[in-house]
Amino acid sequence: MITSNAIKQACFELEKNEKIVEELTDILVGLEQRINAYKSRFQDLEKKRRRLDDEIATIKKYLELAETLYRVEADKAKLASLSNQIIPADDSKGNRPPPVMDVTDQSREILLGRSKYVGKSVPQAAYEILRESNRAMHAKELVQRLIEGGLQIKGKTPLTSIATSLKRDKRFRKVGPNTFEAVDDMLIKAV
Repeated sequence: MITSNAIKQACFELEKNEKIVEELTDILVGLEQRINAYKSRFQDLEKKRRRLDDEIATIKKYLELAETLYRVEADKAKLASLSNQIIPADDSKGNRPPPVMDVTDQSREILLGRSKYVGKSVPQAAYEILRESNRAMHAKELVQRLIEGGLQIKGKTPLTSIATSLKRDKRFRKVGPNTFEAVDDMLIKAV
């Protein structure tokens, strides 16, 4: 037979358990809110890091261009001083010597990035472009950037030539129709 004390004791235990469940629920809700806040902050920091990485890459490019331009201008100055020492202003017949190669045009090409990929293979230059941009690109955009960088692409259809070349190179992964990304250096070494 159940006594009133037993019923009271059971009700007391039930209320106690409900309070514990309510407290645990409040703790779980608080933890979920913290997790969401941390996730949000993490995503914001990731975006900032990507922006900073892009800015660093841009600054590196400008620094590289400035250093190259400095070297070209220094070579130009040396060449000018040497040409004044070697080549007389006029010969005995009053003819002027042929002009010395104008390095300013070369400097301008370097500054504009038009000779960035000269002397490199298509895969080498494409790999640099994809690593610097840190994103996948369609072969059409790669063709445009390679040409802007001074690379001459052989073949009747540059788009097909580049796509074929990148498909055969293990530094690239095809992520869509004629769209490629650079494979991480560590993955290449592991293969």
